[in-house]
Amino acid sequence: MKIARSLSILGLVCLTSAANAAEKLTVYSYRQAFLIDPILENFTKETGVDVEVVFSKKGIAERMVREGRLSPADIVLTSDFSRLMELVDKNLVVPASSEVLNNNIPAKFRSPDDSWYSLTMRVRNVYSSKERLGKLAIDYEDLADPKYMGKICTRSGKHPYNISLVASMIAHHGEAETRSWLEGVKANLARKPQGNDRAQVKAVKEGLCDIAIGNSYYLGKMLQDPKQVPWAESVEINFPNQANRGSHINVSGMALAKYAPNKENAIKLMEYLSGDEAQKAYAEVNYEYPINADVNPSELVASWGGFKADSLPIFKLAEYHKAAVKLLDQVKFDL
Repeated sequence: MKIARSLSILGLVCLTSAANAAEKLTVYSYRQAFLIDPILENFTKETGVDVEVVFSKKGIAERMVREGRLSPADIVLTSDFSRLMELVDKNLVVPASSEVLNNNIPAKFRSPDDSWYSLTMRVRNVYSSKERLGKLAIDYEDLADPKYMGKICTRSGKHPYNISLVASMIAHHGEAETRSWLEGVKANLARKPQGNDRAQVKAVKEGLCDIAIGNSYYLGKMLQDPKQVPWAESVEINFPNQANRGSHINVSGMALAKYAPNKENAIKLMEYLSGDEAQKAYAEVNYEYPINADVNPSELVASWGGFKADSLPIFKLAEYHKAAVKLLDQVKFDL
């Protein structure tokens, strides 16, 4: 009897542990804690599912490769499209296949096989000096015009944001024309590519250049930092290609990890992140455009005016990603 009692207690402990494990999730995230933590805390309050987050600026895909089937990752959150493609290329994600996700996220912003979903979008804007250039009606193609020689600042061409822009140029113009365009942009640079997107706007304020290439949400973030407000107020935000195909957009995204230990709850979290509450949080806290069409951008972002977005489906950029990296190498854009 004593042995039987011990076994039943042990069995109960094992079942309890298994149940507790099922109510936990592990998220690998490129997105920063200030943005993600409040959203995940609300998810836990609503569902009772605890979420542990592992943050990293780089190397998540490599970590998951090393971990293999033993990886604790349930979901991966990325800050850009290139990171999503890295996960796909390394065979680290699987389709989530959720009707809720497919209803909340338009087809152009998700993988055709449901292996990844966009969460938010941002525009790759052209910022211009208020004092020296004013508001511009400009296309990305114009950045190669000799009239802007010595006037352009940008971060590294190899940064995912710029790789995606180059991929979109290849999609619209082909590799040969895009190479000529890249050479023209390189010739117009005021300095070697360096720093982040905010640093380019700062350079405009300091008179180092007249044009900065940067994502839309950085303008909102600079306007909330007293030290950076003068940078933001020194520029106009311009949405390129409004008279033709529309502005290039990049996305943050999410994917279900290949060996997710808690797949059912992982999909629940993905559905939550695509819903109104989480999408509004992204819009208000990080000044991004919600991917869910039922959610409006923040008041500040809306004040910049509406814009026409490039109709190219996001997943089409994947077809030109490697070609974009190759062209940037050939042109030696960062040298």
